Amino acid sequence: MNITGRVTKDARVSTLSDNRQVVNFSVAINDSYRNKQGERVEQTTYFECAYWLSAKVAVILTKGTLVELTGRVSARAWTASDGEAKAGLNFNASNIKLHGGGKKSQGEQEVKSGQYAEQGENKKATLKEPEDDLPF
Repeated sequence: MNITGRVTKDARVSTLSDNRQVVNFSVAINDSYRNKQGERVEQTTYFECAYWLSAKVAVILTKGTLVELTGRVSARAWTASDGEAKAGLNFNASNIKLHGGGKKSQGEQEVKSGQYAEQGENKKATLKEPEDDLPF
């Protein structure tokens, strides 16, 4: 499955007890449609994402970055401490493709200098500063 959306906050790397590392981040996907009354309805879907192949990718997964992810989706349900039923979506990413930059960070400097190599179809990931600075 493929999803395309914006990273909602900077990615974080977690190290598990067996020394494996996972990159955790969330992605928001905006959608809109017109209902039967002709009114425009905006809908946002959030995915909690995990990427296991390389922790180095965390430096480029910054808030606002537009990404296309390939992987598997799963649903989870739980009961909150207040007794309310909750549900969410997980996405286990196997490939990450960048479509635009988020906030400027040290990580982007490393990517620009070619020190970061991504596994998969895209051998090298490079980011370019957008020519027009958008307000979001």
